[in-house]
Amino acid sequence: MNITFIGLGIMGSRMAANLLKNGVKLTVYNRSSPAAEALGQEGANMAGSVSEAVENADLVFSMLSTPEVVASIFFGEKGALSDMKPNAIWADCTTVNPSFSLQAAEEAKKHGIRFLDTPVAGTKPQAQNAELVFFVGGEQNLLEEIEPYLQHMGNKILNIGETAKGSSFKMLINIMLAQSMLIFSEAILLGDKMDIDKDFLLNVIPNLVVSAPFTKFKAEMIRSGDYEVQFPLEWMQKDLHLAAVTAYELQQPLFLANLTKEVYAAANQSGLGRMDFAAIHQYLEGASN
Repeated sequence: MNITFIGLGIMGSRMAANLLKNGVKLTVYNRSSPAAEALGQEGANMAGSVSEAVENADLVFSMLSTPEVVASIFFGEKGALSDMKPNAIWADCTTVNPSFSLQAAEEAKKHGIRFLDTPVAGTKPQAQNAELVFFVGGEQNLLEEIEPYLQHMGNKILNIGETAKGSSFKMLINIMLAQSMLIFSEAILLGDKMDIDKDFLLNVIPNLVVSAPFTKFKAEMIRSGDYEVQFPLEWMQKDLHLAAVTAYELQQPLFLANLTKEVYAAANQSGLGRMDFAAIHQYLEGASN
């Protein structure tokens, strides 16, 4: 298959690199050129436009920042869908709200394009090491067509169900991730104020059964004060916003996730948006002093 990858940020660039490492014939496109140029040096074909990127593709992967960006690139008379070959496949790895995935599927259908929502669990290290988990929404036979390529980028593929169920499940994961980071940070800060040794807290709490496993890695960020971005805090705020939109659409109260969203919004406003989302600890630390 001729494969195209659109969106070469922290995640997309590493996912595309793993496709190249496995001998995939790959075309790449990014709105800014440096990321594409780096992959070009590894053997990727660098497209000069979205139209050029998708016109000969059998399968197009997208890993973009927001639903609005996906729509701006793929929808409309000049969008990528209008330039793709009939019966080609579009697999959107972007974290979006489920109603947007349904809209994307409808837009794809208008152009004779087959669609899967394929968001991932994992951040920069998992993308680098091809250890992502794919949450897939769509037809099983369509998943089977692209599964070999997903396996080049990840080590687990979960078929959650019909279209938009992949996006739905990813939303649940991210609201738990955001809240767990907030809870962990508050516990560390309170323990520190009670004069419990901070190194002890950072060593012991992440290994307790009540703690989310990922906090072991975030503890080291807190210890060093180095929040090198793996998953930007601003995108965590975005994902919480999408969860709030979905909850509104379904008339489902979302008390704690909405509160968490506002804390991340304040941290983003304070200038921490491009840091890793673990920098919520830095924001809370400043708020408590």
